[in-house]
Amino acid sequence: MERSAIITGGSSGIGRHLAIAFAQAGYRVAFTHRNDESAAAEVLAEITATGGHARAFSSDAGDAACVTAFMEEACAWFGDAPDVLVNNAGIQTWAPLLELSEERWDAVIRTNLTGTFLNTREAGRRMVKAGKGGAIVNIGSGCNKLAFPKLVDYTASKGGVEQFTKVAAVELGPHGVRVNCVAPGAIETERTRAEAPDYAETWGRVTPLRRVGTPRDIAGPVLFLASADAAFVTGQTIWVDGGVFTQAFWPYPS
Repeated sequence: MERSAIITGGSSGIGRHLAIAFAQAGYRVAFTHRNDESAAAEVLAEITATGGHARAFSSDAGDAACVTAFMEEACAWFGDAPDVLVNNAGIQTWAPLLELSEERWDAVIRTNLTGTFLNTREAGRRMVKAGKGGAIVNIGSGCNKLAFPKLVDYTASKGGVEQFTKVAAVELGPHGVRVNCVAPGAIETERTRAEAPDYAETWGRVTPLRRVGTPRDIAGPVLFLASADAAFVTGQTIWVDGGVFTQAFWPYPS
């Protein structure tokens, strides 16, 4: 029987590659985008070209009514509750704490943290009602663990996602629904290349594996956590960072 997966923020960056990877793994994929029809169409074309099944939905992760409507439509297409939810939708702003506006803070928390809550609540309700269990994977960040300068709103949101993951895992566990977090390190995407042309070289020098990550590096662990091979794994954060956020600052010559 074909399994189903929902990917939020699936039209670009890591989300785009996750949508494609789940489709290639045989899942029927429903992914969301935020008024980005052209990018969504490109993802759909790539999936259908290899025989996969996917649908794109315009949805605002931080809007409760929008999320509920999307979930209802996606589950009607699946014919049942989703087997997997990946909370990937996220935004980022750059500003020092003392210069960060309330509007930008609210926007980041609304999408990254509230969006994870709303989509988990709606998918979780359907998973519990269906009685067949399920898997939820939240996309965190290296700043789950460390303080990132000029990213106070983003860091707060992703730290919240990790703690939310633990609580959700405890509450949903008795229903057979597993909840885990994948925390990427430096991942080269279209966005990070545009923001810093030397991104791969800069981060590769300080990463123990001496390279940056790719979306493919993220897709493998997410697929694992969604699979039966991870049937006894819940409430965990897997760091997919090449070791960059494991190493301690060491002021002496090595």
